[in-house]
Amino acid sequence: MPETGHSPVPPAPPASSPLFRAEHFVWLTARVLEQRLFAYHFLNGGPDPVDRALDAYRNEDGGYGHALEPDLRGPVSQPLHTAHALRVLDAIGRCGGQRVERVCRHLTSVSTADGALPAVHPGQWGYPAAPFVPIVDDPPSDLLATGPVVGLLHRNEVWHAWLFRATDWCWRRIESLETSHPYEVEAAVAFLDSVPDRPRAEAAADRLGRLVRGARLAALDPENLAAHPVAPGYAPAEHHFPHDYARTPDSLARAWFTDAEMSRSLDFLASRQQPDGGWPVTWRRWAPAPALEARPLVTIEALRRLRAYGRAIG
Repeated sequence: MPETGHSPVPPAPPASSPLFRAEHFVWLTARVLEQRLFAYHFLNGGPDPVDRALDAYRNEDGGYGHALEPDLRGPVSQPLHTAHALRVLDAIGRCGGQRVERVCRHLTSVSTADGALPAVHPGQWGYPAAPFVPIVDDPPSDLLATGPVVGLLHRNEVWHAWLFRATDWCWRRIESLETSHPYEVEAAVAFLDSVPDRPRAEAAADRLGRLVRGARLAALDPENLAAHPVAPGYAPAEHHFPHDYARTPDSLARAWFTDAEMSRSLDFLASRQQPDGGWPVTWRRWAPAPALEARPLVTIEALRRLRAYGRAIG
């Protein structure tokens, strides 16, 4: 029997629309979790199916594993998997309660001496992982893992003892940045967009924006990508654009770019939809399954970003 309690399913978009083409791609290629997320975001689906699909990745220790983040394979809980899970819970309005309390206890258990998170916990040893995600026995604190988690917890008004030291660490790291790279900047923005101290966040974001523009970390002219350097260690086409930093119009990173720069960035994002309906992965592909699993994630995010900026998707 059909689920009840939701509005009627909206009419199908025109067959030529970005949404229609993406829907075909998602049903063809996506994991159950991304199928449920697509239905939630674009087809009036409910949160319960997303929640149930996400629960399959949860471990007894309160963390998440099982390749939820496709570039880390195997069953063990990892901070990057947990960050991914929190993004899903935030998207469906369920980032709170006892489940997130258990997540925070898990984060406490895997934190570094600084009180922050490593990118990869050494429990990953013995399981496949992307070569650009190094596994070491004593990993350092990493803003890529810590910033988005702390930001999401603050965004959802979660209070836990773990947050105090982790928040202080993020502030120290972000305010001391002299050089950086795009993914680290994106993690910093995820923190700054949600941390409660708004004047301090605005000041840090202003400084970070000057760093991004000064170091040319954003490709401002998609028609001339050869003129924009790619960060060391990134794939040859792994450029980052204004829409990667300012994922919504109310992000602090939106002030870093002019209206014209953002419009060109969104035009380029819209143009990147492939003939099969999905958006491409630009980072290094190291195995078939991670690349296949990542594309529906990228596709859903592209559609959400375009819609957030008022672009028609169908």
